[in-house]
Amino acid sequence: MKKNDTVTVVCERLGSNGEGVARCEGITLFVPELLAGEKALVKVLSVKEKVAYGKIAELYTPAEQRVRPACGVFGKCGGCQLQHMRYRDQLAFKTDLVRNTLKKIGGIDAEVAPCVKSDKEYGYRNKLILPIGQKEGRTAVGFYAERSHRIVETDECPITGWAGRVISAVKNFAEKCGLDGYDEHTCKGQLRHIVVREIGKKYLVVLVVTQEIKGIDYLLSLFDDIFKEYGFFLNYNDGNTNAVFGDKFQLVKGSPTYTCEECGITFEAGAETFVQINGNVRAKLYESALALVNENDTVIDCYSGGGLLTAMFAKKCKKAYGIELVREAVECADRLKVRNGLQNKMFNIAGRVEEELPAIVKKEKNAVAVLDPPRSGLDESVVSLLLESGVKKIVMISCNPATLARDLGLLTGTLAREGRELVRSDAREGKYSIGSVQPFDMFPQTKHAECLVSLTR
Repeated sequence: MKKNDTVTVVCERLGSNGEGVARCEGITLFVPELLAGEKALVKVLSVKEKVAYGKIAELYTPAEQRVRPACGVFGKCGGCQLQHMRYRDQLAFKTDLVRNTLKKIGGIDAEVAPCVKSDKEYGYRNKLILPIGQKEGRTAVGFYAERSHRIVETDECPITGWAGRVISAVKNFAEKCGLDGYDEHTCKGQLRHIVVREIGKKYLVVLVVTQEIKGIDYLLSLFDDIFKEYGFFLNYNDGNTNAVFGDKFQLVKGSPTYTCEECGITFEAGAETFVQINGNVRAKLYESALALVNENDTVIDCYSGGGLLTAMFAKKCKKAYGIELVREAVECADRLKVRNGLQNKMFNIAGRVEEELPAIVKKEKNAVAVLDPPRSGLDESVVSLLLESGVKKIVMISCNPATLARDLGLLTGTLAREGRELVRSDAREGKYSIGSVQPFDMFPQTKHAECLVSLTR
């Protein structure tokens, strides 16, 4: 088998990214958008040793679970990987994904509950980050292709109801005012990103630019026709970096934050405050996390964002601490505790978890640690602290099964560190056992799965 060959294969299973996996001539072949049991003619795109990658040239026998994708750029845009798969089969795939990843990476045999569905298969996402760039001498707006910064242009996004109107407004604005999208190779162009977040039918809009620009009043007139109530920021980012935001935000119109009520808590969020992107599934996830603690517990909520989950714990439990790095989010959490009458039960701390957690654990013996880290998972020092602490229970929320499996392996003792390497361990040096594993479909149509895990000491 070599590049540009065409081969006929039958898909044996799905890989961790939702792609089809087949065997041909002793080589494992990965093919996006190929479903288990399907027979197809595949064009080989690359071969390296015993692994190859290809694309469907002709589909001979479609599977029963195959459906027509709702998006015109599905397969080109890197945002969705599963629009060709029937939704109930997406849920089954994500259940298997969590189970198999825990076993493969963490050496963990755990019972995994069926993935909790999203009530909305499309139109669920409350935040989008749209890059603005250059393509053939004109401004392009869309999404990045998989594993690249190549912009795939589109006029809409089915997983967010308002994306098409935002894209149209930005392109109109750029053309009318003579502004250019940002070219990452030349570092030229004034417009880098448009970021929009919905909070309770109100919106926060951030235009990321490299310098002072003209025509903002015209752009605001376009957004006035899209959003009934919104706050608009300019953010300045002239660095040669992959970071979306620079340090400087300028509020041009509306409020810098908006409030919304969920699970009996009125919470607040700003442009930089972390909020789960699927409100329906977020409520299910947080209610399930809340059920894992008792009224007499003290909870330490790490990576706490704007404090919604911290407040839910504080309302039910003896008290709750929230640790969050982003200053804006901590300020939102401080206003939240006052607004909800939790001044004596909710304590918000601005800082890094690895720096702030030790003192709290030392003070609060027998506490419950709630961990919702970024995709990179827990810092190694946090894992070590938990193993050495008196924390009686851990509730983990993760959007990355791979780093979840690693962290759980270290906490339960199926993995051990030897120098810089992680190895399988039979010594059982971990101090926690897994009580439950529950996936949630926070991200329908994509390969990603959110997961809630409880551990006891």
